[in-house]
Amino acid sequence: MPYNRKAFGIVISRLRTERGLTQERFSAFACIARSHLTALENGEKIPRLDTFCRIAEALGLEPHELLKRVGEEAKKTEAP
Repeated sequence: MPYNRKAFGIVISRLRTERGLTQERFSAFACIARSHLTALENGEKIPRLDTFCRIAEALGLEPHELLKRVGEEAKKTEAP
């Protein structure tokens, strides 16, 4: 299955809002620019591995847990 950047954006946006974090605050926790986070959440960019890991850590997840959630979301958004 190819990487689904839209699913990644949906997952991190959902998890961030569930934790009550603004983009500005979350981007500071993850050590990335807010504009970059916006692009990731909108599915406009693909994160580098180190960025992916920092996002997972800021969400309190292991990278493999975040990847699993992205995969599950991708299956939901795929056309039948």
